[in-house]
Amino acid sequence: MASPTLITPTTSTPKPLLPIRCKHSTPSTTTTTTTTTHRRSFLSLSAVIALSSPLSATTPAALAASDEEYTKETQEVINKVRNTINMDKTDPNIATAVAELRETSNSWVAKYRREKTLLGRLSFRDMYSALNAVSGHYVNFGPTSPIPAKRKTRILEEMDSAEKALLRGR
Repeated sequence: MASPTLITPTTSTPKPLLPIRCKHSTPSTTTTTTTTTHRRSFLSLSAVIALSSPLSATTPAALAASDEEYTKETQEVINKVRNTINMDKTDPNIATAVAELRETSNSWVAKYRREKTLLGRLSFRDMYSALNAVSGHYVNFGPTSPIPAKRKTRILEEMDSAEKALLRGR
């Protein structure tokens, strides 16, 4: 057991702590004004650089995908989805076909999701929805699991409407 002298409080008042001062510090008013001046000049220089930088501009037309390229790649993805969905579940190549489809669909989505001009298109919307349904099925149930008839019908309908929209330029 502890001794009673350690448990009982002392009656003397504690001494206040002295502030710690650095021996090498300069007066605070000079430091504050110098720091503020340097900060203002840095921020104004940063603002000028940021506003004049070509990185802050919108994506140039050379980097944006053309309509012909979008149509061609979307048609290729449609064909690959149809071929993969219609494969027999006993086919030994289905796992590699699903892996190729996932890679193709991921690259298609990554490429065209950032294009503001394509986001409102009917073909983009239908393709994105169909690719999401296909990849979601294969991620959840595995590459050898067949797609249920109702989901397969919906995916094929979205592919048909995307293809029709592509032909119309939408």
